[in-house]
Amino acid sequence: MNIAVITGASSGMGREFVKAVDRAYELDEIWVIARRKERLEALAAECRTKLRPLAWDLSDPVSFSAYRALLEAEQPEIKLLINDAGYGVFGTFENEDLDNQLGIVDLNARALTAMCSLSLPYLREGGAIVNLGSNSSWQPVPYMAVYAASKAYVLSFSRALGRELKGRGVHVLCVCPGWIRTEFFNRAVHDDTITYYDRWYTPEQVVEQAMKDLKKKKTVSILGAPVRRQVRLVKLLPVDLVMNTWCKQQKKE
Repeated sequence: MNIAVITGASSGMGREFVKAVDRAYELDEIWVIARRKERLEALAAECRTKLRPLAWDLSDPVSFSAYRALLEAEQPEIKLLINDAGYGVFGTFENEDLDNQLGIVDLNARALTAMCSLSLPYLREGGAIVNLGSNSSWQPVPYMAVYAASKAYVLSFSRALGRELKGRGVHVLCVCPGWIRTEFFNRAVHDDTITYYDRWYTPEQVVEQAMKDLKKKKTVSILGAPVRRQVRLVKLLPVDLVMNTWCKQQKKE
């Protein structure tokens, strides 16, 4: 059985990835993972490929045991693993709830790592892993400190893993988009700490670029010339200057 596995599939970019994979791949099933089962079931009506809804909370380690057991029972060949599940919170680290901050680490980094580890035995030559990073993967970001650090982990991990798997013919792509209009902001924004957003993209645009870059075997996918220019600058400029610029944009001195 040939499958794709997509986390965070109930909304935003995860949902768009499901539809893009459905169009681009010939698969027996797409395993879609998210907490909201009703949304996963509704998405099935929009796809030609059979979806298997898995209503798991990946911040709970119990979900990893369930995933391992399902893989052992079904023995599929995973053609594509997409780790989209994640969230962030904007605000000062000192004033944020500790459980919430640790939850960001658990979902953005720990769960992504677990999904890669558990899936690897079922990925063959020609398979691929897509991990969702962020434009904040490239720099420390005050007032998004834990989220940005978790995405820096995703970028570093994805690059290193991709090099390790090169000999096996398994490709790893890290998608690092800028600001995207999704439900992410319903959870991330709870005050006026972050007020400046330079440009917006849609989930459809990001996923379309990611699928093109995956086909080209790129290791990083960045949508938009302005974002690519920013990434180049961040690599060249001193870290303090980069953070100072960000803080001034947010009217934080």
